[in-house]
Amino acid sequence: MQFRVLGTLEVRSDSHGVVRLGAAKQRVLLAVLLLNVNRPVHADRLVDALWPQRPPRTAAVALRTYVSALRQVLGLAGRVETPLLSTVPGGYEIRLTPADLDLLTFEELASQGQRALTAGRPGLASERLRGALGLWRGRPFEDVSLDPRLAPELIRLEERKLAVQETWIESQLALGHHGDLLPELGALVAEQPLRERLHAHWMLALYRSGRQAEALRAYRDLRRRLIMELGIEPSPPLQRLHHQILDGHADLAAPSGSRPAVPRALPRDIASFTGRAAEMAFLHRIVAEPVGTPVIGAIDGMAGVGKTTLAVHAAHRLADRYPDGQLFVDLRGFTRGGSPMDPADALDQLLRALGVPGDRIPHDQDARAALYRTWLAGRRVLVLLDNVAEEGQVRPLLPGSPTCLVLITSRRGLAGLEDIRPLSLDVLPHADAVTLFARTAGELGISGELDEIVELCGRLPLAIRIAAARLRMRPGWTPAHLADRMRDHQHRLGELEVGPLSIAAALDLSYHHLTPGQQDMYRLLGLHPGPDLDQYAAAALVGTTVEHAGRLLDDLVDAHLLQEPVPGRYRFHDLPRAHATATLADEDTDLDRRAALTRLFDHYTRTASTAVTQPWLDAELINLLAIAMHAARHGWPAHALNLSATIHRHLHERARPHHRTAVHAVELATLCDLGDDHLTKGRFGPAAEYFERALKIAHPVAGHDG
Repeated sequence: MQFRVLGTLEVRSDSHGVVRLGAAKQRVLLAVLLLNVNRPVHADRLVDALWPQRPPRTAAVALRTYVSALRQVLGLAGRVETPLLSTVPGGYEIRLTPADLDLLTFEELASQGQRALTAGRPGLASERLRGALGLWRGRPFEDVSLDPRLAPELIRLEERKLAVQETWIESQLALGHHGDLLPELGALVAEQPLRERLHAHWMLALYRSGRQAEALRAYRDLRRRLIMELGIEPSPPLQRLHHQILDGHADLAAPSGSRPAVPRALPRDIASFTGRAAEMAFLHRIVAEPVGTPVIGAIDGMAGVGKTTLAVHAAHRLADRYPDGQLFVDLRGFTRGGSPMDPADALDQLLRALGVPGDRIPHDQDARAALYRTWLAGRRVLVLLDNVAEEGQVRPLLPGSPTCLVLITSRRGLAGLEDIRPLSLDVLPHADAVTLFARTAGELGISGELDEIVELCGRLPLAIRIAAARLRMRPGWTPAHLADRMRDHQHRLGELEVGPLSIAAALDLSYHHLTPGQQDMYRLLGLHPGPDLDQYAAAALVGTTVEHAGRLLDDLVDAHLLQEPVPGRYRFHDLPRAHATATLADEDTDLDRRAALTRLFDHYTRTASTAVTQPWLDAELINLLAIAMHAARHGWPAHALNLSATIHRHLHERARPHHRTAVHAVELATLCDLGDDHLTKGRFGPAAEYFERALKIAHPVAGHDG
């Protein structure tokens, strides 16, 4: 039995299966016991944790019931050896060993690391301390609603983690790895702006990296903050370090024999990575091909399709081929509340990661790019450039050495970059989508509703992860309940949000990078009742020329907000369609929407009545049925009557015995006859129902797949 609390609360059986803990109060009970592992917890304290507002009169009895149920769930009933949940005078105690609980393992490894550092063994200390920190997956008990009175104990745990991080940093400095430390240490200092020990490490790492001025500025910034916020001066040890840096004291030199920094800057891989076998094979293949230029793989696709996840996964798999380092930079091409990173700033970040001292980095962008290419010349380095906005942002960041690999991710196809190997990501195949949901949701994801849920997610990886996370974070939900909530098309985007992750927010970023004309086309396309359209119908919707509409449609395809499954036919993925419809409701008036639909219906009515070639009517049959149904239901009676008459004539021609689709066409013609009859009598609701029934069987006749 293994208990994990340094993040979400998890229990795994000896066979590594997830143990379901059931009710929320049962999770709270276990959390409080684990927070006080190997110490008795008084019953009154447990009652307060379970009922923080007002305990019931039967609280003592209820507590015993919860404890008994917890023993049964954990398989600890009647057990006499650890792990053990025992009754002690006045309360209860859970007894565990470091092998049973990640918190105890953390403390054991941290103590070993501290002892090794004190004994002058920084290598061993670094190994033990990094192992301890690797057990943390988030905030302790982050998915358990604990009594606010327990907050000090949780803060104590996070404070302990921070202290261990500081000790690990000390071990790295002792090993001479100051260059490798800078990115992580800088982030920690930003998070903990008043923590003097961290600032001391930060100042020393900067100084040893040839950045004396920045080290002194870091001290001045901390001193000013301490005086303004706390009314105190820095501690004597920090003041002494400041004077040593000013004097360039010999004691601050890096240990002899320290190795040059080798950047290992890749983000962590995701354990639940699923599928993408063909894409991974493509990336391995282009790396193996003999070329005389850097290998550049450019991964593009719609928001949430998993571009960064694939690139990071591939980079980790290929890292051993690039022993001189792996670089990573988020270029913030599509980032909420920010603007794309300037190439000069990206070059500064990359050069510092390579170990170039700050005072040796030129101010001019071209000079920085030349220095960057010089440092990479002849080295085997993997460079991951994530979240690229457009070609100009990334071109200065490309190395010149054929020994390097560059992986690029962007929401747009970067056709303007020379010598790239493009890889456009589509949504996951159904089987992989189901597997991804099950892996992310844990045992809660094993259910017959998975097939429907992943299709409601459009098989989009981000949407699947969000839906699975919502299920996992809400023990009271079932997959059937989640599927039922997601069936409501109008509110589906609202269901696909958890924490900072949101499909609507991701699509908003893509939308706001469009020009006003592209935005108008995107929104109005959401009005189209059918599954797809051509540029003539798009031109009618927007009220523009066919040529201009074609350019706008191509722009939306390039931005991965629209699909072109066959030349000249355009369609939405389900989630961008829902987003376009919601955005239209927010930004356009009812009058604007009705005018656009009237133009569209005029176009279809006019074209259908004058079409003399049967292929056009075949290709548009599903659209004509969908529009006839929409027109009948929403107040366009004349258009409904005209389209009904055209469909009526066409289907009766298709129903002739010699025609290859006669069986389908007879059924369609019968339904449309009934719909047409209701229309002529002014009964638009029943007419729309017959058109809807016809629409459901129209695909075999029309040859559509959407």
